[in-house]
Amino acid sequence: MSLDVDPPEPPELSGVDPNEYEDAEVEGDEYRRDEMEQFLRDGAWEQAFEQWAATSDLDEETWRIVEEIDMISRFDFFWDDFADRVGYHAPGLPEDWKQRDIHPDLDSWERVSGINAGLTELGQIVCEVLKEDYIDWEADYEAPDDLPDFDA
Repeated sequence: MSLDVDPPEPPELSGVDPNEYEDAEVEGDEYRRDEMEQFLRDGAWEQAFEQWAATSDLDEETWRIVEEIDMISRFDFFWDDFADRVGYHAPGLPEDWKQRDIHPDLDSWERVSGINAGLTELGQIVCEVLKEDYIDWEADYEAPDDLPDFDA
């Protein structure tokens, strides 16, 4: 299956400490969001979105719900220097979606869980595209001069 829609605008990344998210644990405090936001605007978002949409299980009607409740703007991506990876927080619909009356066309757990799973997959693909095709920060590392010489 595939989702035939135009890629939305990339999210503007927040200033939230990633450790405040339930699904993230990050060492350090250099998240490099400005640089990642620029990478997203420079094509990483569109590239990842198109890759994701080619195999997405979401249909156009479900995607319309995602857009109407502005879920894409709630994505967050951040650099985790300690783990040398891009971390992310994907937006999700809460368990009490029905009581909150979030959207009139949210009508089943299947649709809600499909949205949550789909956005998680999108977030993971964005991280992979950023890391593989855009980020080269590990090259910035310079070893200290006082390391021992282990050549034998």
